Amino acid sequence: MVTLTQVRTPAPPVALAVESLAVAGRRLRRLRRAPGRLIGIIMNPLVSMIVLGYLFRGSLSVTGGAGYQEYMFAGVAAQAGLAGIGPTAVAVATDLRGGLVDRFRSLPISRPAVLLGHTLGDLAVGLIGLAVVTVLGVLFGWRPGSGPLPVLAGFLLLALFMYAMLWVGVLLGLFSRNLETINVVAGLVTVLFSFLSNAFQSVDRLPGWLRPLAEWNPVSAVVTRTRELWGNPTATQGSFAGEHASLAIVVSLGAVFTLTVLLSLRRFRTAAS
Repeated sequence: MVTLTQVRTPAPPVALAVESLAVAGRRLRRLRRAPGRLIGIIMNPLVSMIVLGYLFRGSLSVTGGAGYQEYMFAGVAAQAGLAGIGPTAVAVATDLRGGLVDRFRSLPISRPAVLLGHTLGDLAVGLIGLAVVTVLGVLFGWRPGSGPLPVLAGFLLLALFMYAMLWVGVLLGLFSRNLETINVVAGLVTVLFSFLSNAFQSVDRLPGWLRPLAEWNPVSAVVTRTRELWGNPTATQGSFAGEHASLAIVVSLGAVFTLTVLLSLRRFRTAAS
């Protein structure tokens, strides 16, 4: 008796791109019926701007006397990237629980395309949220101090950061399918990454044992380099990671992105087998 086993060959790049965009389109179509995730991405930075940039602006200052609104906006923009972790994790977990992955298994679609589609669709939503946050930041007093090209480069860096954080959400959704747990963990990650960094204050104001963690936090590296590109105050305090923000981005954010992608793809193959 001969048993035939279906062998799934890797999809060529063009087919993988088409399949990923198809999944991303499905994710974007759901946004019209459930716009809450876009609202959530906007609300987190907005609350930070209102509380820190307006209500407590007299209690916060930047070394050198620069305006706090200009200092904090890069941190607020990075927070928009962190806010996408939870919705992405929930979407991945819901698809696994709802049997969508089982339906994909019966179709001639590559498995990486499912996760790539999720991240690309959520990246588009996150960029819309970032655009709204930028308009609000201008209304709250943020102004760039550099030319158009460096400003654009800063937003491209934030887009890369946002995409890396979406893979953190994918990994969380694959390992924990309990939606309540996902919401708690995603909220904790957002808070820790935001406030254990230089997003809203200089790291020299943190306890000494926390400073190395804050300095090498990928949020700190991205925020510092974004401020440099935008011509906003940085307050690096002479730390190695602060003075070499580009290197810190490659090390810290590169490690987070590589690990989350590899672990997500491995976990997804196991979950979908």
